[in-house]
Amino acid sequence: MIATQPVDRATIERIVRQIVLRQSGESADGRGEPGKPHLAVSISARHCHLTDEHVEILFGPGRTLTPAKPLYQDGFYAAEETVMVVGPRRRMLPTVRVLGPTRNHSQVELAFTDSISLGIDAPVRHSGHIDGTPGCVLVGPAGVVELEQGVIRAARHVHMNERDAAYYGVANGDFMKLRVESFQCGVTFEDLLVRADKTSKLEVHLDTDEGNACNLDAATSMELLKQGPCGCHK
Repeated sequence: MIATQPVDRATIERIVRQIVLRQSGESADGRGEPGKPHLAVSISARHCHLTDEHVEILFGPGRTLTPAKPLYQDGFYAAEETVMVVGPRRRMLPTVRVLGPTRNHSQVELAFTDSISLGIDAPVRHSGHIDGTPGCVLVGPAGVVELEQGVIRAARHVHMNERDAAYYGVANGDFMKLRVESFQCGVTFEDLLVRADKTSKLEVHLDTDEGNACNLDAATSMELLKQGPCGCHK
């Protein structure tokens, strides 16, 4: 039998702090790499975006979305409202979160396993590029909306502002790689679309399948790399 010694609370807290600091790009003494932007990597679980018209149909005349939790990007939030998403042969996801604010088109974003569960062959698309995509039925407490198109698997992407883009040497519309290191699991995600503007915070969006694949919850380091035209990194 191998004898083990109990780990004291201070040691546990130190280890946890080191992991958190590595994820935030800081060193153990609190000093990050000078000038390096703070990188957040978030799992974007299944959700939908709605138009004002569809909000009223699904939740009642005069209804608007009720913000429940702010998202990382300023001005965006998870709403209290959820909808049932129904696919072919009455397969369904009973509670899919609505994100706000409202948009000029309704769109459902799923992971690959979600689309299999619904029986929908959802293509990988960037948000808003829904022409020719499958539809579904949305069911709310006050009504039903049948979408002719708008069900997608959201392509991985990275939000950033213009200062971050200058730091990495990229521009809006370019592609990058994300390297994630975690316990016994290292994964590099390619083809992250750069979505750069004046105000966005630096944040990568992965879906739940991708987050599970790299064991994101146990990540010890995350690094963005500029992707060359051949798919290699620079």
